[in-house]
Amino acid sequence: MAELTDRRSKRLGSAQADRALAFGNGVDGGYLRELLDSIPALVASLNPKWEVEFVNQPLLDYLGKPFHVLKDWQRSDVVHPDDLSIAVHNIDLASRTGESFDMEVRCRRYDNTFHWFQIRAVSLHDHVGNLTRWSMHMVDIEERKRSEEALESTGRDLRLAINTMPVLAWSTKPDGEADFFNEHFLTYTGLSPEGAAGWGWTAALHPDDRAPLATYWQTLLAEGGTGEFEARMRRSDGEYRYFLFRADPLRNNDGKIVKWYGTNTDINDRKNAEEQLRRSEAFLTEAQRLARIGRFTWRVATAEIWWSNEMYAMFEFEFGRTITFDLIASRLHPDDLRYVADMNQRANAAMSDLEYEHRLVMPNGEVKYMHLIAHSRRDSDGTLEYIGAVQDVTQRRRAEEALAKARQELANVTKATSLGVLTASIAHEVNQPLAGIITNASTCLRMLDGNPPNVDGARETARRTIRDGNRAADVIARLRSLFGQRKIIAEPLDLSEVAREVIFMSVGELQGKFVRLDEELAADLPLVQADRIQIQQVILNLLRNAADAMDRVTDRVKVIQITTAFDGGHVSLAVRDAGVGLDPIFGETIFEAFNTTKPNGMGIGLSVSRSIVTAHQGRIWAEQNDGPGATFTLALPIPLRTEAY
Repeated sequence: MAELTDRRSKRLGSAQADRALAFGNGVDGGYLRELLDSIPALVASLNPKWEVEFVNQPLLDYLGKPFHVLKDWQRSDVVHPDDLSIAVHNIDLASRTGESFDMEVRCRRYDNTFHWFQIRAVSLHDHVGNLTRWSMHMVDIEERKRSEEALESTGRDLRLAINTMPVLAWSTKPDGEADFFNEHFLTYTGLSPEGAAGWGWTAALHPDDRAPLATYWQTLLAEGGTGEFEARMRRSDGEYRYFLFRADPLRNNDGKIVKWYGTNTDINDRKNAEEQLRRSEAFLTEAQRLARIGRFTWRVATAEIWWSNEMYAMFEFEFGRTITFDLIASRLHPDDLRYVADMNQRANAAMSDLEYEHRLVMPNGEVKYMHLIAHSRRDSDGTLEYIGAVQDVTQRRRAEEALAKARQELANVTKATSLGVLTASIAHEVNQPLAGIITNASTCLRMLDGNPPNVDGARETARRTIRDGNRAADVIARLRSLFGQRKIIAEPLDLSEVAREVIFMSVGELQGKFVRLDEELAADLPLVQADRIQIQQVILNLLRNAADAMDRVTDRVKVIQITTAFDGGHVSLAVRDAGVGLDPIFGETIFEAFNTTKPNGMGIGLSVSRSIVTAHQGRIWAEQNDGPGATFTLALPIPLRTEAY
């Protein structure tokens, strides 16, 4: 308005002339002219033919045109070309009806820019009702138009955003009746906007979820808070899927709820995954309970330990109790306490795997056997963590001990029985010729003591004595033949394959003695001609001897290493232990019969093994290791001559 005032002062001379024209045609110029010029409004007056009769000064200044140009406004450039037809149409219609009207058109301003105007035209009539004049009031609504366009653009963007959201969006009145659904909601449910309005959308709910959701919704409406609920909704193809319903109230300045806005998010895949996870955890928990396996995690840096329920049950601790190494040590067998320090030492060295077998002593004195295995990992922060499992192997250990005891008792009984039978057989076979020798010798003495001596009779008796002596020798020879003379059943053998067969048969026995077996069996070894059963017997005997040699070892890992190799003319197999080593007292006599370091041993195993290897034209020997233990090696030639031994 300041700009207009300035322009008015500059155009005062011409304005006075324009006002004279503007107030012509019978309009009183005095007070009325001054009044209309002074009001901050754009006013004009037109005759029934829509010819301009009067324009107040603010309108002249705003449009920046003289009165004579405005008088013929339809042929001037005052009205925007695109809006001129609209103005003419409204004027023609008003001329026929004589009714007042409003219209919005763009008019050229003094700076040659078009602004939107709201034009209000009021018809004036004389006392008999004849139309005498049109009074027009113009208001610049450019800013309002821009605001409306911006608001409309924002609304379009908002509608686009709401309709493209990957959720079902909606709004309701304060009483909960729905009044809006985005396109995604309608497309998903297959409902029309009219069909979903109010409470119609509940038709898409699963029958079992309608009542619970309705109850929750009414409670939320009464409390006026934010809420969420899970329910199933029917898709347009008839499939029901789980959705998470979320609702938030919109309040006015007085805190009164004027609207509810909400979204429904498809969580069906998450629900299925949660159900599968729940079932998997239930199966895992039950499987661990049946297998007596507990799970744990251990963060080394912070010493944080987490246990599963089964771990608490196995250690007989109260569930939820904070687990520490001191608490764990209170249950460990005194001889196994060293494992705690060893585990911490290996963990601080970032060892990838941990494995221990240890014992627990329960408050009632019961001893449990446990097998622990853990693997290391690092979380997103790089913190070292071990994830592992502990299995209660008490029943297995007791079964193994019972089996070992039964085997030993059976072996003792078999040994005693075999020796008894062998002794009885030898006694029976040898006693007869010995009795004949004694009888014949006595008879011979009596014949020689006769007077005169019966030389011929004595000579015959001596012959019978010789015969009985030969009979005794034959008995011994037959026994030797029975127990020692057997043909080798030779066949092509891969020594590594034979070793694997023996390992398979021995692994349970070795695990029962806490012995670890490392294999380094060469591939593609040349075949040897040998008796499979006898070579298996030799390897089995060497493995058992190696395990027995570590029975009293407690300060190191019990480990046996079995290797095979080819060195040109021979294929060899070596069994290395970490036991007590060779006793220097025996030296080379270790392979002789009845030499043994075992409390209950007979000293037969190595002797028999050497006999078998020798019969295969091979050799067997023992060496003291540089460290603890000893190594026994057998070598078989290629090719092999099969002979009896």
